[in-house]
Amino acid sequence: MEYIVEMNGITKSFPGVIANDDITLRLKKGEIHALLGENGAGKSTLMSILFGLYRPDGGVIKKNGKTVTIHGPNDATRLGIGMVHQHFKLVHNFTALENIVLGVETTQRGLLRMSGARERVLELSRRYGLEIDPDAVISDITVGMQQRVEILKMLYRENEILIFDEPTAVLTAQEIDELMRIMKELSSEGKSILFISHKLAEIKRVADRCTVLRKGRCEGAFDVASTSVEDFSEKMVGRKVSLVVEKPESEPGEVLLDVSGLTVYNAATGKRAVSDVSFQVRAGEIVCVAGIDGNGQSELVYALTGMTPPESGAVTLLGRDITRDGIRARSAAGMAHIPEDRHKHGLVLDYSLAYNLVLQTYFTPRFQRRGVLRYDEIYQYADALIEKYDIRSGRGRHTITRSMSGGNQQKAIVAREIDRAPKLLIAVQPTRGLDVGAIEYIHKQLIAERSAGIGVLLVSLELDEVMNISDRILVMFNGELVAGVKPCDVTIQELGLYMSGTKREKRGEPA
Repeated sequence: MEYIVEMNGITKSFPGVIANDDITLRLKKGEIHALLGENGAGKSTLMSILFGLYRPDGGVIKKNGKTVTIHGPNDATRLGIGMVHQHFKLVHNFTALENIVLGVETTQRGLLRMSGARERVLELSRRYGLEIDPDAVISDITVGMQQRVEILKMLYRENEILIFDEPTAVLTAQEIDELMRIMKELSSEGKSILFISHKLAEIKRVADRCTVLRKGRCEGAFDVASTSVEDFSEKMVGRKVSLVVEKPESEPGEVLLDVSGLTVYNAATGKRAVSDVSFQVRAGEIVCVAGIDGNGQSELVYALTGMTPPESGAVTLLGRDITRDGIRARSAAGMAHIPEDRHKHGLVLDYSLAYNLVLQTYFTPRFQRRGVLRYDEIYQYADALIEKYDIRSGRGRHTITRSMSGGNQQKAIVAREIDRAPKLLIAVQPTRGLDVGAIEYIHKQLIAERSAGIGVLLVSLELDEVMNISDRILVMFNGELVAGVKPCDVTIQELGLYMSGTKREKRGEPA
């Protein structure tokens, strides 16, 4: 059989780690081929080799049976290969339209001609249900919108081989359904798709075949229809994984977080993003804020964590008014924060893993004395967290964080925030980009925090996570709380109606 793409015996090493060890992957024309593996298994590295971002140390790449050499993304584009990256490759001070046409601009006598490009981008966005504002600056739009720009960037180039690296990580349930439809439509048009995902249910829905990677090696290619979710989990992780979240009944205690009449404006748009929101989080409970991306959840979290000052209202933590306190003061008062955007707000990417693990505590007596860092203590602490939370990297504590897989970067943030023993944990998309084994572990950590009397405010776009983890659900729509319900009293379909604004309680006050 002739394959449109063959990657035979691909090997790639980085300092201290073999990312790809003699991997073979074959893609048929018109198929959707999933690539599955743990965080750090080598999936993104393999796809980055196909897209020309890395050069392999060994192995051969063939396109339509002919050996090709891919020196960079321009070569890949000429071969009809496009990629939607897990960590977006966007210029933040350019508009969405400028990012989409970057590298394939239309010029006339040395001047940019954007009118034709604008019409084509808008047509593509309408056709595939990827509505964007072409004039919005990337730094001002949500992560979900940035994902749409990445997908449109690839579609604009009319690539025939499409690589989707964790494309659904930041999308809502409705957007995921739409993306699945788009992928099937593209496949039916003859395009060949490589789909990296940790979400086994999505792979079962959309993929024809699946190649499993584990610790840099290939476990084989499997027919998706005849392989169970449980089998895929075991092949990926190397052990049986519990796919059911088990938690005891919650016993809420004292009020930890009290939010009253909070109103927040979006600095970029000048519009009100959060409008008169009030709720409480008690000790020993997980309260989840659910909603379609872009309905004020991000701005709410920014105001709660001190990243953005509110226009009005009050935030009280453990009976103390922290409305105007800075980030460090809130942290010292017992608040921890797992941010939505790990690169922008969670990590200093060019720092070592050890330094990132003490970002919130380096100034405490444990890690400094008279203004001088105590490196032995920092390294000892980092080693302990790396082992406890199974953070995988090439050079351990000395690894530059930028070089780590997205899932392991996320685990580093979770480890840092939870290990500080906070009173209140604000977790925004904490399992984004994680494999089933890591998701199982994070969920157990959140439930353990709740059982220890910690209050957890979870912001999630994953409806399964919302229903399985939370004790109470607050639904945000258009900057307002439109419902406060318990998971046992609502269906996913009803939750979707609240999230879309079709249905709302008479009062937005939470249950």
